[in-house]
Amino acid sequence: MNNKPEFPICEECKKNISSIFKKLTIDQMSELSFEKGCSFYKRGDIIYHEGNRPSGSYCVSKGIVKLFKTGVEGKEQIIKFAKKGDVIGYRSVLSGELSCTTAKVIEDATLCFIPSTTLMGFIKTNSDFSLELMQIACNELGVANNFITGIAQKTVRERLAEILIYLKKEFGADENGVLQISLTREEYANIVGTATESVIRLLSEFKDDKYIEIEGRKIKILQEAKLKKLGNVFD
Repeated sequence: MNNKPEFPICEECKKNISSIFKKLTIDQMSELSFEKGCSFYKRGDIIYHEGNRPSGSYCVSKGIVKLFKTGVEGKEQIIKFAKKGDVIGYRSVLSGELSCTTAKVIEDATLCFIPSTTLMGFIKTNSDFSLELMQIACNELGVANNFITGIAQKTVRERLAEILIYLKKEFGADENGVLQISLTREEYANIVGTATESVIRLLSEFKDDKYIEIEGRKIKILQEAKLKKLGNVFD
């Protein structure tokens, strides 16, 4: 039996309606297939470090990667999660700056590395691709602005409720209603921007209030409407 994993095929990724690569021409897809390099990563592996100079960007073909900044005493502040179809590390390539985040795998992943020269070539010669990349960057900026506003204006309880709704929207839930992303209590704290002990206490309160069910790292949302109201989340 052959258990050797297969590398992703660019044409298959292009079929994904949310993929930025759907804007590439046939010749550019061939170039991408030739120039890319794909690797498999286990949970806990670091893709790139904050402060390093990037030589390219990455497309997530499988798994989940968290992007975070390191603060005082090494504490992480999670900025976002990247899933299948997302491109990470491209902003540092475009700006010519050092990587502003660290990328760490939290669910076994397959990522394709795209050299800077290849990405910049697509940007210079394909206006549709450039516009798509610009729209993604603007959307991420908007999310970052909302995050900063939330940190400044919402309580930790409101933020945690908002994060639970966000995770369900982004990653979905299984047939039993359990979130399809598994995070540690520390990771929840690093998203919300609080102490791990506070998150543990608040999750216990949410459970007592019948908003959620908890089994280890698995969280099932029982009363989504009430969590939205608590987190001031509007569709």
